[in-house]
Amino acid sequence: MERAAILPNERLFDLTIRVAEVNDASALAQLMCELGYETTKSEMQIRMERIATDERCRTFVAVCDGKVSGMIDTVTYPSYEHNDPSGRILALVILRTMRRHGIGRALIATAEKDFAQRGIRRIALNTRLAREDTHKFYESLGYERNGWRFVKQLSVRD
Repeated sequence: MERAAILPNERLFDLTIRVAEVNDASALAQLMCELGYETTKSEMQIRMERIATDERCRTFVAVCDGKVSGMIDTVTYPSYEHNDPSGRILALVILRTMRRHGIGRALIATAEKDFAQRGIRRIALNTRLAREDTHKFYESLGYERNGWRFVKQLSVRD
């Protein structure tokens, strides 16, 4: 468990960053909904069970005044482009009512520390084009734009 430092001009609250637990499913489902991905508690429980069994994945939550108020989900992976493994931030979200209080920065710092402890030197992430404030946030933390993401939905037959 890590205590986050309070930055100047921030609201004072008790902030703890910890590894996500299965009983966080309801809060994580709510956070995914805030990102625009409609998710139920039971769907999140299934997802969390799958993610928890994959040693490459890590999920951390920000608990503010006893309530899960944010989360970050990461994964490490090998690639053909580099000799060493890379890291990816798959999701980062803070409750709307808790944004701009340093919680996102604290979660990013926790993920970066975890990546570094695992020997990961390169981190990538995706964000929607319309989320301009999010782009500025990542750039303020030293992340650089370096490409485009393309998405295609496939129809899968059972």
